[in-house]
Amino acid sequence: MNKELNKGQSRHKAVCLSVLRSIIRASVFFFFILFVFVAPSPGSDKTEVSNISYSTSQGYTRVIVDLSRPLEFTSKRLSNPDRLYFDLRNARIAKEIQNKLPVGDGILKSVRAGQYDPDTVRIVLDLETMEDFSAFILDDPAKLVIDVSAMKRERISPARRVLVLDPGHGGHDPGAIGRKGLQEKDVVLDIALRVKEILSKEPNLEIILTRDRDIFIPLPDRSLVALQSNADLFVSIHVNASPNRSARGIETYLQNWTNEEEAIRVAARENYVSVKRMREKMAQYKNDDLGKILTDLNRDYKRDESIALANYVQHALCSDVAKVNKRTANLGVKSAMFFVLMGANMPPSILAEVSFISNPDEEEFLANESYRSVIAHSIATGIRTYFSSSTSPQRVASLNDASEMQHERTAVTSRYFQQ
Repeated sequence: MNKELNKGQSRHKAVCLSVLRSIIRASVFFFFILFVFVAPSPGSDKTEVSNISYSTSQGYTRVIVDLSRPLEFTSKRLSNPDRLYFDLRNARIAKEIQNKLPVGDGILKSVRAGQYDPDTVRIVLDLETMEDFSAFILDDPAKLVIDVSAMKRERISPARRVLVLDPGHGGHDPGAIGRKGLQEKDVVLDIALRVKEILSKEPNLEIILTRDRDIFIPLPDRSLVALQSNADLFVSIHVNASPNRSARGIETYLQNWTNEEEAIRVAARENYVSVKRMREKMAQYKNDDLGKILTDLNRDYKRDESIALANYVQHALCSDVAKVNKRTANLGVKSAMFFVLMGANMPPSILAEVSFISNPDEEEFLANESYRSVIAHSIATGIRTYFSSSTSPQRVASLNDASEMQHERTAVTSRYFQQ
């Protein structure tokens, strides 16, 4: 009997071992398949540089580097020969990409790209002439945008000016949406069209819209309209939104660094990034060498002109809107980093947030044509005031005449403080 019991136990052990071996073989096979077909291939954790293109116009060249996802970069200018390079961290270059792109527009000779080391892609801009540049990363879709300026704009007659109006969002991007379904893209397009109609009566003023119908225009292409048209002013029109339904009022922004949380939140929404990502970009913008360009004389001049324009528009909006919307609030002129305002050769530029569509009362006002007409007339008044108080359109031919530019900057600063 014991022998039979031992035999049974042996058979049981043998079966268990056989099953265990089968499980082990199946597991090994499973992990092999997982490794071969699912595991990431070498370099897949790196951002891929998939394409490089450029566009050029009088006084500037824009280079666009298409990326599979956002990344960090550094830059440096070298001499003999004169060139500007960008090192893209944790990146790899696609095999199909053209590694040298001839330009020859008087600003850039060419653009070159290559795998500098296993973790770095280097983009080199061979320069013919450069006075200024700016560069920034867009998140969706991911791109590195590089603007190179030769500062070849010449002074023109103050009688002729070019204004670019930018109605935010559009097409598949509705912008902010009110509780009753009112969409930002529709409101701001209507306001922009009204501003154009009002100002079209002004002699020698050319008005260009980044969009005149319900279509989507990427952020870099909006500033490109201002660059290509050699604009004197760029005004982007938006409506605000907040998780706080009681938030209300009007605020106008210009391009600059800020640590104000509410301004960062607004910029994040308009830039299509998270608030966390916007904070990271602001920190990088402040600390990176690229941010130091903001201290040059020409940028200071355009910043002060933008401050003047922002104050004129904000003052007109709050004065007029308060007559029909008694509870509106003057939230003031603020700074933040907006991609639509970025560019080495951008004219004085502002972004106006004309009411809160997230506030039920203000959504109701925005749905009313007469209210939008008041807003449009106010923006037009602010622009008219800026032009009438400006000694000449902003057309800098050279940075050599620093004393003249400093005199103009002082005049601009004193103008808006007198309002």
